[in-house]
Amino acid sequence: MPRITTPRTARIGRSHKLSAALVATASCAAAVAMATPSQAAAPADHAATASAANQIKVTAVDTQAHTAKQAAAKADGNQHGNNLDGWIRQSLDIMKSKGIPGSYEGLHRNIMRESSGNPNAVNGYDVNAVNGVPSKGLLQVIQPTFDSYHVKGTANKLTDPVANITAAANYAADRYGSIDKVNSAY
Repeated sequence: MPRITTPRTARIGRSHKLSAALVATASCAAAVAMATPSQAAAPADHAATASAANQIKVTAVDTQAHTAKQAAAKADGNQHGNNLDGWIRQSLDIMKSKGIPGSYEGLHRNIMRESSGNPNAVNGYDVNAVNGVPSKGLLQVIQPTFDSYHVKGTANKLTDPVANITAAANYAADRYGSIDKVNSAY
């Protein structure tokens, strides 16, 4: 069954509305909880109301913290997420800005063939490994190739997902015209 998702902007808008509603509810509950005994109900009701108010406050704070983390991730330039889809999309943004050809499909297809999406994959048995320079990362790049085709603006670490993808796409563009033309080990 297909999964229907709400657009990100709608989710954030809904999150902000929920956060505001929770804060307002918490404020009302706190006001009731702080009422004098003559204004409030029985002591047991007072304790239950205070407990509910505290739970609402905690939920509101958790929701606001989650929203703040999302905003911080965007500010750090990682608006796509820390997963395979996000790494590919972030790499595509960098590739586009540097004039390196390639598509999501071409990157994804090659990543799945080379590492099954594991950014820490290491090939310990091919000729490169036998020669002491194993292929590593999402697109199984060896260190000398990474060093030659590293794209400025990405991490200078072979197993960094975005740096690995972008360097491999840069190499494939130089050697084959595009990562999209690669259909086997390269």
